[in-house]
Amino acid sequence: MRNLTATICVALLLFACAPSDGDPPPFSGEVSEQIQLHQIGYYPGAPVRFSVSLYDAVRDSLAPAPAPEEPVYFLTTISGDSIVARGELGTEEDWTENAGARVRYTELSSPGRGEYRIYVPGIGYSYPFSVADDLHQEAFRGAVKSFYYQRASQELREVHAGKWHRPAGHPDLGARFHPSSGRTTGRLDSPGGWYDAGDYNKYVVNGAFPLGQMLALWEDVGDPAADATLNIPESGNGKSDFLDEMKVEMDWLLTMQDEDGGLFHKFTTKNFEGMVMPHEATSDRYVVGKSTHATLDFAGAAAQAARVFREYDAGYAEQCLAAARRAWAWAKANPAVSFVNPKDVSTGQYGDVDTYDEWVFAAAELFCTTGEQEFLNALQANPPKVRYNAGESWTAYMGMMGVYSLLRHEDRVPLEFREALLAEVIGVADSLVEQVAANAYRQPINTFEWGSNSDVLNAAMVMATAHNYAPKPDYLEAIRASVDYIFGHNPLGVSFLTGFGEKTPMFIHHRQSAADGIPEPVPGLLSGGPNPKQQDRQYTTYPTMARPMQSWADQEPSYASNEICLNWNAPLVYVLGWLEANQ
Repeated sequence: MRNLTATICVALLLFACAPSDGDPPPFSGEVSEQIQLHQIGYYPGAPVRFSVSLYDAVRDSLAPAPAPEEPVYFLTTISGDSIVARGELGTEEDWTENAGARVRYTELSSPGRGEYRIYVPGIGYSYPFSVADDLHQEAFRGAVKSFYYQRASQELREVHAGKWHRPAGHPDLGARFHPSSGRTTGRLDSPGGWYDAGDYNKYVVNGAFPLGQMLALWEDVGDPAADATLNIPESGNGKSDFLDEMKVEMDWLLTMQDEDGGLFHKFTTKNFEGMVMPHEATSDRYVVGKSTHATLDFAGAAAQAARVFREYDAGYAEQCLAAARRAWAWAKANPAVSFVNPKDVSTGQYGDVDTYDEWVFAAAELFCTTGEQEFLNALQANPPKVRYNAGESWTAYMGMMGVYSLLRHEDRVPLEFREALLAEVIGVADSLVEQVAANAYRQPINTFEWGSNSDVLNAAMVMATAHNYAPKPDYLEAIRASVDYIFGHNPLGVSFLTGFGEKTPMFIHHRQSAADGIPEPVPGLLSGGPNPKQQDRQYTTYPTMARPMQSWADQEPSYASNEICLNWNAPLVYVLGWLEANQ
């Protein structure tokens, strides 16, 4: 990562100089959103990245912004009453193509632990930020606990949910089989699990592989949330709070396996419910479809769970492995069953015509768990494709998760096969580092699709994996820069995680948050992020002529830019947990 900051004077030298007219005035309480930075802060020793946005007419949602009186900045204490350092702003960069702004991007060498602000003459003070060792611990726990707030079929009690407590919704007992399921008789009990997104439906594809992403964190760093750290109903049971919460979703996924081993695709109403509380959303729910994609994603997550849960509950781990084997067998007998919404169903489709990455995920996890030749043969016959493309999170990223597990279990994977995979992962990670260094706001993607924030974080997972096996400072800095973007170093100056940061989404597309009468949304939910396709523009007011990174609106109807989703929060959980362990 290149450092664009000019040499700065340390505090003692600065204090020895006579003050100038441009020195900071006392902090008045007003903050300039032209100064964009990580609103939580930075790790000790890590550079403080910030940008001073210069006015560009493309972004007409803001009044013309003043330019700095001189290209300097001050690092001050949080109250503004003491100057810690002074330096020159970076040279002006034109980021209008993607970000709709010209900026002075600057990297400041790390100050000591404490709380600070940036002051720029003629512009003002920034939001406060910290330099701390456990910088992301609260946000990490909030991101994990957001899954608790998404629990179906369960009352959220005030002792655990605080002011966001609510009655149970959706018992999900005795549900009808939709004709697309292939079943014409009987009913299914499928309680529990997590609501998928801002709606109240449950999907196997988008439940299984996000679960796998978070189980990967356990395998890479150990228990990231020990017993009694999350304040969930299971806290105090003597077992990991993290695995307690992961088991909620795994339990539900097990209910979606048919007697023949295949997985039903989703459990939903026929149409999306209105913006009401869970217990008020009472439309009939159906077991819809069956697909190879859902079955293989389940096989991968269940096989991974069989490893992770061995010490937590050996019997449960064996149950997961047996279910994964049955799913694998069904997929082999039904290798190309795609899912398309029936005519009378309009909820999330999560359809895909290519099962390649799902086969990789399932085979890799089953092989790493069992060591059996059948699964290695499947992988060697169709070697994993190591690649990263933004916008493919729920169609292709599960293939990369299979690769991560193959690297993780070097005791089982043939050396030559593993080394080839690692070389490819390093190649992709190196290309992402180059993109971070060149991109607007120093994040790793140039294409902004639905859920773009998850694309940023999935890219960070690639770099974290490379760092796990071939450590390099550039990887660590690129991951940190990606997280800086999520928490406020972006052209919107928004920390995209509800409840964490100074300027966060307040009108998230999330039914409980919209209907509970509480001004603040449920905390720990990651907004999808900028999406220039603006599929919801008939309901949402975007800035006129907004560039891709500006195509976001903190408006409740904006499902295309401001919704939440399991597969967006999952990579955030991984990356924040990984950073806390590898800072």
